[in-house]
Amino acid sequence: MQSDIPTPVSKKALWSGYIMSALPVLMLLMSAVMKFVKPRPVVEGFAHLGFPESLALGLGILELACTIIYLIPRTSILGAILLTGYLGGATCATLRVGDAFFGPVILGIFVWGGLFLREPRLRALIPLRH
Repeated sequence: MQSDIPTPVSKKALWSGYIMSALPVLMLLMSAVMKFVKPRPVVEGFAHLGFPESLALGLGILELACTIIYLIPRTSILGAILLTGYLGGATCATLRVGDAFFGPVILGIFVWGGLFLREPRLRALIPLRH
């Protein structure tokens, strides 16, 4: 019989989850800031992907908001879901122009992997059997 109470996360898993989550958080925060500042590589990247430069601010705000929601423990699962959508759009945009799509996919794996290691609610929702 399975209990509805999530089992606590070990310190090792918790810290591994925080470390694994840090990579996508830092990358997404840097990416959002770059969309606000709009240096030449960002402007050229938007042009390469076929997006108008005017979308940079909105995408930066969206990226920052989703990342902040992911950082708040109480809303981290919602944040991971939102980031999955955001990164899915990034994957689609890069595939459309024939570029490598591994970056957004790897960030998404780290988002969910880090969250799985540190979040007992997610472990209860998706239990892995030994």
